[in-house]
Amino acid sequence: MEPRFNLLDSPTAAKAAKRFYSASLALRESTLPRSLQELVSLRASQINGCGWCVDIHVKEATDIGETPLRLHLVAAWRHSTVFTEAERAALAFTEEATRLAGGQGVSDATWEAVRKHFDDDALGTLVYVIAMINASNRMSMAVNMQGGTYERGMFGALE
Repeated sequence: MEPRFNLLDSPTAAKAAKRFYSASLALRESTLPRSLQELVSLRASQINGCGWCVDIHVKEATDIGETPLRLHLVAAWRHSTVFTEAERAALAFTEEATRLAGGQGVSDATWEAVRKHFDDDALGTLVYVIAMINASNRMSMAVNMQGGTYERGMFGALE
């Protein structure tokens, strides 16, 4: 299957993409570790079935030193030993903040667990990373972007 549409061919969507990308660069500068940002983005993308975003975040995580073992186990993080307590709290938070269809949102227990591990800056960043990856998943799925085609640095034109 081919992508249905290139969002960057639309003048308005291209302007929005530049601003969206700039926001993601601001998040990278936060106190929330970049590796955790990539793991969270990967997990949300797996849940949403977005091959394009899974491709991006596996490659980006690899570039910053994330191990293949941890990347393979993100989908089964509850049943693995390679994630810290803080990472597990962030992954649980990601899942609940991504699966909103039932109207339940994030449980108090999950909120308390994530709050235990992250200060205001890191937690605010985590909320935005989750929101932005979910938006990215939806845009990518709407236009049928395909996993396996991402090349590192291809968003440089958006800077």
